[in-house]
Amino acid sequence: MTAPILQFTDIGKVFPGVVALADVSMDLGRGEIRALMGENGAGKSTLLKILAGEYRPDSGALAVDGRAVAFNGPRDSASAGIAIIHQELHLAPDMSVADNLLLGAYPGRLGLVDGRAVRARARAILARLGEDIDPDAKVKTLPIGKRQMVEIGKALLRDAAIIAFDEPTSSLSARETETLMRIIRDLKADGRAILYVSHRMEEVFALCDSVSILRDGRHVATYPDMRQTDPDHLIAQMAGRTIADVYGYQSRELGPVSLELSGVTGPGVKQPVSLSARRGEILGFFGLVGAGRSELFKLIYGATPLASGTISLDGEPRRFATPRHAIAAGLGLCPEDRKDEGIFKLAAVRENITITRRNMETAPLIRRQEESGRAEKLIGSMRVKTASADTAIGTLSGGNQQKAILARWLDADARFLLMDEPTRGIDIGARSEIYALMYRLAAEGKTLLVASSDMPEVMGVADRIVVMRDGAIAGVLTREEATPNELLRLALPDGKPVGAAVRI
Repeated sequence: MTAPILQFTDIGKVFPGVVALADVSMDLGRGEIRALMGENGAGKSTLLKILAGEYRPDSGALAVDGRAVAFNGPRDSASAGIAIIHQELHLAPDMSVADNLLLGAYPGRLGLVDGRAVRARARAILARLGEDIDPDAKVKTLPIGKRQMVEIGKALLRDAAIIAFDEPTSSLSARETETLMRIIRDLKADGRAILYVSHRMEEVFALCDSVSILRDGRHVATYPDMRQTDPDHLIAQMAGRTIADVYGYQSRELGPVSLELSGVTGPGVKQPVSLSARRGEILGFFGLVGAGRSELFKLIYGATPLASGTISLDGEPRRFATPRHAIAAGLGLCPEDRKDEGIFKLAAVRENITITRRNMETAPLIRRQEESGRAEKLIGSMRVKTASADTAIGTLSGGNQQKAILARWLDADARFLLMDEPTRGIDIGARSEIYALMYRLAAEGKTLLVASSDMPEVMGVADRIVVMRDGAIAGVLTREEATPNELLRLALPDGKPVGAAVRI
């Protein structure tokens, strides 16, 4: 056994009223890929922030290559050969891809940046990632999966000895995920130590050598060999429930057709889409990244204009010029990019819940007491975990942010909910709660359209599944017809099933 390159010894971290970590100890060896698993709030993010130098531990010690270290900031962590790839991307959206990749490490002399060398190095790292991205493109123009690859490229350019990945595939396509796994295996072969945070079980078992589990801020188990455990056992260790408990599908009586699309086309939707959904139905949408699911939802919601076709709600043809018109008609959207498109990060949870109804009302004065009462009631019924209704929503976990977005649409009395990747990056417990909320809303007669690239999720919750490929509908399957092979046959360009990451 070689000496570990990274050691956490009795790490503790306390925030006001919350013990985030308590006596956490674990080691990581050279050439090892260690999965770090646990529900949201288990302490994973806090541990990574300590490793990144963003937090200092209140107790315990951290050692790199056998030497005790105390980081006063991210620069100290980077100098020690550590790179962190966060789920919430740390990119400058108005700067170019090349500038983001090389920020702080520009090639040049005497303070002058060699622009040609910058672009050449950027192209080289993008080629290693298997990405055909223009180095001069602004990051904000890229889809979220491409931005994730730029973030990964930054770590590769720093040549770090220890690399931590926080949910790195949550926004990646199947091809990008395969490329990332190849890169991580190459890093392992080079002797790099990898700490890999993910909720995707099949991915973890396919990639990782070992796994450590955190629960309620404590280290509960480490398995040095993945063959010592299995998905059901890991879930029981993390959350006290089994895989079968996660989705908890609830059948229900469906009402008449409530939403109908006829010949809909527009940006990202290349072939006319015609389909219908019934009152009380959860209609799933499956497809690889870029299949057109998000684009179709934005067309329905009025966020992008229709090129052709009609949308009917309860038998009445509609054409929404803006989202405001769609909201007034009873439509609500939970977007894929929750952080940038779904919430106002610095605003209170209360304001995030009531903002849509407030904007719909014509009263000149804001009735704050009434709003606060509605928000408090929804926070309770939706089980949003927050210190108070006035807490900034950006400080909440992803699962609680998602529940607050759902509460917003309940406050606005939406009858049709478009949910795009509703549990991306969310842990088992929070997902179970969100699925239960979806079943409750459907049982109340609302119509839910749920898009997900997570095959077990869409199979687990949907009454029917629409499979999209290359901006068109490839097929519509009943719950009984929806097998993994059939979904992949319809979703893949060549129709050949391949291994797909399973998020649990």
